[in-house]
Amino acid sequence: MVNEFVIVATRSMRDYAARVAEIVGKYPSFSDRAEELNQVGSLRTDRFADGEMEVSVRTPLRGRTVVLFASAARNEAGIGVEEAKIELYHAVDALKRSQADRVVVFEPFVSSSRSDRTTRRNSVGLWIHFKTLVSLGVSHIVTYQLHSDKSKTMLDPTACVIDDVPGLHLLKKRLCDVYIRDLETLENEVRRNWAFCSVDAGGEKLARRFANAFGTALVIAHKQRDYSRANTIESINILSAVPLEGKKLWIVDDMIDTGGSVESLIRALAKHKPAEVNVAAVHSVFSGPASERLGALVSEGLLKRVLVTDTVACPECMPTAIPHLEVVPSAELSARILAKIVLEGSLSELFAPFDAGRYLRDNKLL
Repeated sequence: MVNEFVIVATRSMRDYAARVAEIVGKYPSFSDRAEELNQVGSLRTDRFADGEMEVSVRTPLRGRTVVLFASAARNEAGIGVEEAKIELYHAVDALKRSQADRVVVFEPFVSSSRSDRTTRRNSVGLWIHFKTLVSLGVSHIVTYQLHSDKSKTMLDPTACVIDDVPGLHLLKKRLCDVYIRDLETLENEVRRNWAFCSVDAGGEKLARRFANAFGTALVIAHKQRDYSRANTIESINILSAVPLEGKKLWIVDDMIDTGGSVESLIRALAKHKPAEVNVAAVHSVFSGPASERLGALVSEGLLKRVLVTDTVACPECMPTAIPHLEVVPSAELSARILAKIVLEGSLSELFAPFDAGRYLRDNKLL
């Protein structure tokens, strides 16, 4: 059964939502609504003279499921973090006041996800964000690759469900489609000469998932931070059961922020004389000096390529600043998730461990 639903977006994700809607409209279950879906539901954002905001709905929503795309990260409209958040909260309130039956917030990258540590005297940005959305009436949140698994426990599942879809699968499929392509290469080249490396000890789980998926060696970087200053590293120790000389290394992480951790790690790895070093991360936050740092590493021959997804908008100038930057689109996966939700289908297949051998074998059969 297809539930009545509408796709809407805040200003930060209108183009992205339009791409998702176009793909959904091509699915057999929704082909009769293709023209309607291609016209993403209208939200109007107004600012008063004193800077206050108001969001209004221009689409009939009574009794419908509403999928709201939003982002407070770097976005297509160039809206800042705090303004984008406030617009999201206003949008949810407007949707509920329009008698929407259910509001699903699709936030591919939750910008506040790094503020997830609780100590006695600090605010927890992610908890504030989730609590605000739930109190306004959101019943379902969809995102890609939160900064930590424990973040999902901040939500009471009886009040709001969260699906944190493994965005890393997009990168794994890209490696298979573009850099491996067949089972012979996987067996004779990848499993012998590749290795996946964590950015730090906390990222071991992510790197291990890559190593298990492709059957390669695992490298763990243990970094000592200077916690008196943000984004500061004192030293890095490389832990590996195999020699790294001549290996093709992939550093994997959920995001690249300022690029400081990646830069320090790549320079530490260079001493081990790998054949090449690459970086794969879901969210291309690229704050401050990130593009300069990564661009410099490419120019020095220490970094081969950077692989990211478009969960955070990448300006057109970014590939110039960072040579060999590849942006993997996520709209098709978002469309699949949206379709599953409105059809009340299961998302469990999206959470299953990725197996490169099975993926390449299935694709060959098709």
